Amino acid sequence: MNKPLFMYIVDRISNEVELFRQSKDALGRLSLSPLQKCTAVIRVLAHGTAANAVDEYLRLGETTTRSCVQHFVEGIINLFGDEYLRRPTPADLQRLLDLVSIMDFTG
Repeated sequence: MNKPLFMYIVDRISNEVELFRQSKDALGRLSLSPLQKCTAVIRVLAHGTAANAVDEYLRLGETTTRSCVQHFVEGIINLFGDEYLRRPTPADLQRLLDLVSIMDFTG
């Protein structure tokens, strides 16, 4: 994923999904940044790593990571679903079938 696309997603998610907004606790310490949370989610989704695998790298616990993944996926569906998550058209299906048949013959 290129950086401008990633930063666009981080910006949209942090503006629309409460969990991804950075806040302060009772002592005035900042919570994890939206960038940390989105990086952890993308890392878990892209590499199929366990939720506790990002603990040392990004300082997110397993429970927080799982919650971030859940809210991220729901947020992506809500924010981008109408534009990008559509049913395939007959032309899309034919293109995929053509690709599969080419792959079958080339190896």
